[in-house]
Parts: sequence; structure tokens; C-alpha cells
Amino acid sequence: MKSGFATLVGRPNVGKSTLLNRILGIKVSIVSNKPQTTRTQVRGVLNWRAATQANRPDAQLVFIDTPGIHKPVTLLGERTNKAATSSVRDVDVPVLVIDATAPIGRGDQFVADRLPPSGLCVVNKVDLAPKGDVVVQLNAALKFNLAEYFPVSAKTGEGVDALVEAIVGRLPEGPQYYPDDMVTDIPEAFWVAELVREQLLAVAREELPHSIATRVTEWEWPRIRCEILVERDSQKGIVIGKGGSVLKQVGTAVRAQLPEGAFIELVVKVDKDWQRRPRALQRLGY
Repeated sequence: MKSGFATLVGRPNVGKSTLLNRILGIKVSIVSNKPQTTRTQVRGVLNWRAATQANRPDAQLVFIDTPGIHKPVTLLGERTNKAATSSVRDVDVPVLVIDATAPIGRGDQFVADRLPPSGLCVVNKVDLAPKGDVVVQLNAALKFNLAEYFPVSAKTGEGVDALVEAIVGRLPEGPQYYPDDMVTDIPEAFWVAELVREQLLAVAREELPHSIATRVTEWEWPRIRCEILVERDSQKGIVIGKGGSVLKQVGTAVRAQLPEGAFIELVVKVDKDWQRRPRALQRLGY
């Protein structure tokens, strides 16, 4: 069989996580409309079968979703950038993802310069752009000098199958790295903490999304205790909400994505300037 690794890289909010979830057919990476939602590398496993081979996988493709590459202003930003750029090295197929609805800028070029000529380019969100604009964007992206270009909609699935087939075609022969029934290597506790952060991002505003961190501190099923960290006392009340309304909304949304019977205890704490402190970042896994 064929097997190998493909990494998805690009600026923030180009839809890398949504694309990964679409490819796998299951949610393994949280998504939001806030920049820098993804903070660590997330791996998703696709056991690919050709139409003529329904009984066994022809290839196992391990995707690596990465944080959006941006101009960092904190130590956290520096580390997320490093996590993204390091993923380009030693993978079989690096994939640059750009936004069909936004002009190509220096940030896109910065990422593209780190890909080898054998890399692929995905123009995502074609469902939101007129066809003429998509053609213009594809032509503009030719300056990256990558091997192939794919117009794709991670939201609707348009063009995704062609992209996956092209990636599989570039894989070498190799072993099966993960069992057939495994779609991600994310630990359960980390996944629950990410689900909590995802729901908080949906209601957070201004600078607050970057100031939120989450971690599971106790796991005695069905009871899960998750800490929500903010950087200032003024942010604590925003996260809790009037009468605990925000925490209640977040807890309900997270439980809906977990096995029946799960109980989520959410605790908000202030960890001053955690984004800028190495020990705090290490403790949180960044």
C-alpha cells in the first residue's frame, strides 16, 4: 500500500481545519471565525480506498493541520508559527491553502516560500467567490511556482476528492502507521479542552479569543473538570457571563458532542499574561 504525510499550511482563517474535517468526514479539529484558532499540530488519518478496492485501503494518508502563520506579538504566537513551519519539513506532500475571497498578500508569499516546488496549492472557499474571481486567484497563485493547483470548497466538498486523489498519487509505498479505525491521535482530554475553547470563541469578542486557554485537570468519567484560563480579572466576568450564562451555554454545547452522560465542570481562573510566559505555555502544551 501507499502511505505518507501531508501538511496543510497557510495564513490564519483560510479554512485549513474545515478542510481537514471535510476530508476525513469527521470533526477532529476545532473551527471558528477567529484568527489563530488552531494552536498546535493536529493529525487526522484517512484510510483511502479506490472505487475498485472496497475491501482494503489502498493508501493511508496522515494529514497535519497547523496553526495559521502570522506576524507574532507574543511568545505563544512565535511557538504556533514554529509548529506550522516545522511541519513542512520531512513530509511527503506539503499543501498551501489560500483564501479565494481575499487578495494574495505578503503573508501568503511568506508561507509559499517555505514549500518545495513539489508542493500543492489549494484555493479554498470557492463557494463564496464568483467563478471569475476564482480564476483570477488561481492565475495570481501561479507565482508560487508549485506543482499543482486546486479550487476547493471545504464547506461544500467541491473539488476535495480531486485534491485527495492527487495527494495519494504522490505518496510512496510504505507501512500502515495507524489502525483502520483510528482517525486522530489527539488525546481525549485535549480534545474536550479544545471543544470548550471552540465554544468560547463563538461568543468571545475583541482581544479575548487570544487570551483564552483551556485544559482538563480532572477526568473521572463521566465527570470532567476543565479549567478556562484568562489573562486579566476583567476578562473573567466576560467568560462567566451574567449569572453564569456563558459557561452554561458552553457546557451544554460541549456535552452535546460527547457520549451521553458526560458531566462538564467549567472553572475560570486568571493566569496573568500566560501567552508571554514560557512556563505557562509549557504547562498548557504549547
